Amino acid sequence: MKPVVSPEKIDHVGIAVKSLETAVPLYRDILGLPFLGEETVDSEQVRVAFFRLGEVKVELLEPTSPESPIARFIEKRGEGIHHIALSVKEIEGELEGLAAAGIRLIDERPKPGANGTQVAFLHPKSTLGVLYELCQPGKSN
Repeated sequence: MKPVVSPEKIDHVGIAVKSLETAVPLYRDILGLPFLGEETVDSEQVRVAFFRLGEVKVELLEPTSPESPIARFIEKRGEGIHHIALSVKEIEGELEGLAAAGIRLIDERPKPGANGTQVAFLHPKSTLGVLYELCQPGKSN
């Protein structure tokens, strides 16, 4: 049986935090992960900080609005692992295949993500409780 999705690798693990100011020193200074930078992703109402851990990145997500999905996540579940991002070559085709296979999509179309990527989320009710993000690198990545 041919798989519906063809991920290339785990791109990153997203971790919801209340404050980057508090969280960044833990990951950079205590855990020793190389800091890759910080940016705001307006489409998701978050500030993000990235760290490298081998081939995988760790993405810290701080809400910029009380209405953001990350703020609601923290309010309901507390800080912690939020999602796993899978790197794909052709995100639109992957979304079409997933929808045809009956997977519930949070995003039917890709939207801008951090570092020039295009991203879309799969609903955890269709993926055994795990929130997955498909992530297509931008031209410069």
